[in-house]
Amino acid sequence: MQYSYVAKNLKGEEESGNLEAQGKDSLARLLKQRGFFLVTAKGEDENQTSRKFKFNLKFLKELLGVSLADKLFFTRNLEIMIKTGMPLTRAFEILATQTKSAKFGKILINIREHITKGDSLSSALSVYPQVFSSLFQETIKIGEETGKLDESLRILALQMEKEHTLKSKVATAMVYPIIVLCLTIGIGIVMMIFAVPKLKQTFLELKVKLPFTTRVVLWLADFITQQWWLALIVGAILVVVLFLLFTNKALKKMRSWMALKIPLVAPLVKKINSALMLRTLASLFKSGVPIIRSLTIAGGSLNNYYFQQALLQASVNVEKGQKLTEALREYEALFTGGVLEMIEVGEETGETPNVLQKLAEFYEEDVAANTERISSVIEPFMILIIGGIVGFFAISMMQPMFSLMGGIH
Repeated sequence: MQYSYVAKNLKGEEESGNLEAQGKDSLARLLKQRGFFLVTAKGEDENQTSRKFKFNLKFLKELLGVSLADKLFFTRNLEIMIKTGMPLTRAFEILATQTKSAKFGKILINIREHITKGDSLSSALSVYPQVFSSLFQETIKIGEETGKLDESLRILALQMEKEHTLKSKVATAMVYPIIVLCLTIGIGIVMMIFAVPKLKQTFLELKVKLPFTTRVVLWLADFITQQWWLALIVGAILVVVLFLLFTNKALKKMRSWMALKIPLVAPLVKKINSALMLRTLASLFKSGVPIIRSLTIAGGSLNNYYFQQALLQASVNVEKGQKLTEALREYEALFTGGVLEMIEVGEETGETPNVLQKLAEFYEEDVAANTERISSVIEPFMILIIGGIVGFFAISMMQPMFSLMGGIH
């Protein structure tokens, strides 16, 4: 077998290369004859496995989209490069090598080629709408038209940084309950496979009359162990249904309606969407994007269907001559107290972008505090659920034993 190796001699000198040997012991002996000691060695099979593993990781990364963190890194660095007077083509060439995402690197190289051919930056970015949103494209376009591209990139970077922080805090609050739920399901399945069948055998031998709850647990254990293939199919169907429920565009309206009706979740959803809306509008207004176009872009950047429709309809009403506050007034139920009033103050003073930015910061801080509170509420709630499940299982399994002991007396 061919080995690639690294070896050292007594002087500390290092040697690397490829040698044919029957095994690693044989390779070590060959190197020892030349005064070297084997440090590491990899055979052809190991190299192939390593290459396959690397390929699989690369393939998985290709399937994933470009992360917000990657885009933020790109935006911050491009702003600095443009400020120093570096040509766009050179900036994109450097940024393509700096990014950790191979997919994003290819996109940046392709954008560089478009710029080299004479396309504007905003036009080149529009080729990849799944990576660069309408907000990003429009802000860059305004920066090109006004000659303040670095300022537009600074506004975008701030917008993305705040959005990333907000989403990270919300996601972090959800990690604990998801982990606990997965562990509970996993432990439950293990119990059903290994513990319950043994208890069932004991009950059958003792000919104990089983209560309803015990029969339910035993039936579930039989289903998982004896019809495991059907259990896997049912589990897969549930996963697909949940995936579609959370991702399918056709069900977006239903998801949005549910999110706005659940008591504990609804206030947080309203604040998250309000914060994102205010931050996006502030960034667009500061960049000089017209109000009607800004409302359309901001609407498209939100996840909740009803918030989207509110902004899209508001853009139509503003185009007809209404003020922004008036256009949003009919959707007052969506916006928490103070949003419309502060927007009205901004319109009256001519400081709408600054007012929206300050209001966005307030709601972002409020969302962070709320997610922490919800997380602290979820913890005891999850403990109660787990305790209930464990208690149900314990009582179901112990009841026949108690009945048996009662019969003996």
